[in-house]
Amino acid sequence: MNAQPLNDPEAPRGCPFGHGTEVTRLFGPEAATDPGGIYERLRKEHGSVAPVLLEGDVPAWLLLGYRDNRRVLDNPRQFSRDARIWRDWREGRIADDSPLVPMVAWRPDCVSQDGEPHRRLRGAVTDGLQAAADRGVRRHATHFAHKQIDAFADAGRADLVADYAEYLPMLVLTRILGLPQGEGRQLVESSAQVFKGGEDAIAHNDRIMQILGELAERKRAEPGSDFATALLEHEAGLDEDEVVSHLRLVLIAAHTTTSNLLARVLQKILTDASRLSGLVSGELTVSAVVEEIMWNTPPLAVLPGRFATADLELGGHQIQEGDLLVMGLAAGNVDPEVRPDGVSVQGNGSHLAFSSGPHECPGQGIGLAIIEVAVDVLLHRLPGLRLAVPAEELSSTASTWESRLDTLPVEFSV
Repeated sequence: MNAQPLNDPEAPRGCPFGHGTEVTRLFGPEAATDPGGIYERLRKEHGSVAPVLLEGDVPAWLLLGYRDNRRVLDNPRQFSRDARIWRDWREGRIADDSPLVPMVAWRPDCVSQDGEPHRRLRGAVTDGLQAAADRGVRRHATHFAHKQIDAFADAGRADLVADYAEYLPMLVLTRILGLPQGEGRQLVESSAQVFKGGEDAIAHNDRIMQILGELAERKRAEPGSDFATALLEHEAGLDEDEVVSHLRLVLIAAHTTTSNLLARVLQKILTDASRLSGLVSGELTVSAVVEEIMWNTPPLAVLPGRFATADLELGGHQIQEGDLLVMGLAAGNVDPEVRPDGVSVQGNGSHLAFSSGPHECPGQGIGLAIIEVAVDVLLHRLPGLRLAVPAEELSSTASTWESRLDTLPVEFSV
């Protein structure tokens, strides 16, 4: 395990963990290939809450227990989303070009606020997303699903990650937000790089902000039936920075989670004959498969971040005011205290994948609609759809925040 004892002279300054504590990095080669193994070792060593290091050796607490995750997510007074109270940020230990900034730092959006400021901004987002859903997300998803499949339908083979799951959600989102379709591919790359972190994360985040800033400027002059216009015209009176920040929030969060989830659903269908036959026969619904994936391989494995508003105890550890906590959604969903011996979760929607509490994902219905349409159209268009490699050859690559399927090669009748 890539661990660092904190009596080491190179241990990060201001670290909240006890002297001599070994702290595991959630980034690097091991984390990229076996994040689940790391979570389980941390659970054995530290219990339901574990000290970890994020990129740049920034200290944080990783929540591994289901109940600890729920306690933090459901109690914004104790665990704020406002990164301005983050001690390492406040005391100058986070560089402006840190790859954590796009994921963790404060922004003028509803995710970074609590209380009344959060309610004001969240209301605008929820209303805008509802209006987008009412205007035909399924119709857009059907249109773009057929267009994506048209590009490879005559070949008899495809990679359903690169050729389908990576781009379909973004194409639908460009229509919802009011962006030109041609900008979708560039935004897919930049969104992925923001989640991967690394030295290019800031540059890709800046690219996204530039594109969305130009979108807001266009829609202010020429309103349309889209999410950007809905934010600009909402009675909450969002200013320019708030509008662009919420466009970014919806774009990155919705695309990344939906594309990852779609790939995992397709993987499950193609590696489990009973799931595929159940969908084809109508005995199983796509939403049931989605629910299973949400428990076992949620699209976000780790959710940033919350900040302790006072000194307190959590999972047997002393948390200090201003400490950063990151939610282990994947780890919490398989917590043996709530799922002993891998107990079945069929019909149980209480997973952590959509977060919880006041910041629970407001766009989950849109994501589910895109996935349902994507699977239905694919199975209808490609008879004899089957995996082109043994299931055990499929691989994934993880960052701090997510684990993504690398490829999903398939064959089908032409």
